[in-house]
Amino acid sequence: MSNAPVEFRVILLSAILILVMLTGCSHHRPAPVEEYSSTQPEHRVDVDGSYRVRSGDTLYAIAFSYGIDPRDLAEWNGISSPYIIYPEQKIRLSPAPESRRTSNSNKSSEVQVSAIRTPRQVTTKSASPDTTVSGSAQSTTEKSAPPADRPGTSSTRTSQTVSATNIADPTHWKWPANGRLLRGYVAGDPARNGLDIAGEEGQAITASASGTVVYSGSGLIGYGELIIIKHSERMLSAYAHNRVRLVAEGERVASGQKIAEMGKNDQNEELLHFEIRSHGKPVNPLDHLPKNR
Repeated sequence: MSNAPVEFRVILLSAILILVMLTGCSHHRPAPVEEYSSTQPEHRVDVDGSYRVRSGDTLYAIAFSYGIDPRDLAEWNGISSPYIIYPEQKIRLSPAPESRRTSNSNKSSEVQVSAIRTPRQVTTKSASPDTTVSGSAQSTTEKSAPPADRPGTSSTRTSQTVSATNIADPTHWKWPANGRLLRGYVAGDPARNGLDIAGEEGQAITASASGTVVYSGSGLIGYGELIIIKHSERMLSAYAHNRVRLVAEGERVASGQKIAEMGKNDQNEELLHFEIRSHGKPVNPLDHLPKNR
């Protein structure tokens, strides 16, 4: 019995030491780390300036990410119709020193939409005109298709071939959503490549002009759930931060057709980010959209 207090003190001390050790471990346990290496574009560009294709990329998505005309990108890399590319393939992002740009008029209009996508970091800036815009009327034909596969998966979707023979540039554009214009286009500012149109989550996003969906996915950082539509050999439009995408790559869409539902950006703003590009370069959508504000 005389040893009982000593044993009790030893047990108590041991319990205290274990508790301190557990508490210390909980304070010093490393925080969860998010792996961005598969989605940051700088990790896919080699020292020679070429981009290494990853599973889920498309030629159009790579061109969109770097502001390049898709036809130029194909020409620089000797990629002919149907423009199939493969994971780990090296893609030049500029012409070879000895190469010269050829005429655009004879470029093939037969496009194969493969399962290739690449991201690009895009930041958002605030402060711009606060006006109201009205969207296009609801399409009389709404098509629904499953969302495209997420990037980074081990398998790729079956490619689709889309015929678009010498389509002329759209002569009429429609507003893709109803809402207030939060931020406008600013030339030369990569954070202001288009319009931010405020609205309500879930409201209809419609095609600004008829065309073919050449990208439907979430692989481009800063754009969220993104849809890119090809309208002609030089004109593209992009619809970012969707809650739901309703069209798939290779699908033909009509002007005013519902293609998505509005979502939120990284700042939790309910909006659509809308861009129009010519030869891969952003242009001011207000130069093409009707003055119906």
